[in-house]
Amino acid sequence: MSSDLKEASQRQGSFLQTMKAVAWSFFGVRKSSDYAQDVAKINPIHVIVAGVIAAIVFVVGLVLLIQWVVSSGVAR
Repeated sequence: MSSDLKEASQRQGSFLQTMKAVAWSFFGVRKSSDYAQDVAKINPIHVIVAGVIAAIVFVVGLVLLIQWVVSSGVAR
């Protein structure tokens, strides 16, 4: 099992490709052929880092949106 993980972590997929795959996963839409290519190419360590970054950006975006709505008076 550890050799599989070692092999997977040495995949040469780009971080940008990983970010695109994570972005599509946030929306929940992905073609099965694209998913199969991602599984074969992207590095699982990149997926973890990209997921954490995307989650942080999502939460910060929600907080900023809520602050904007509350400060604009729309939420009265």
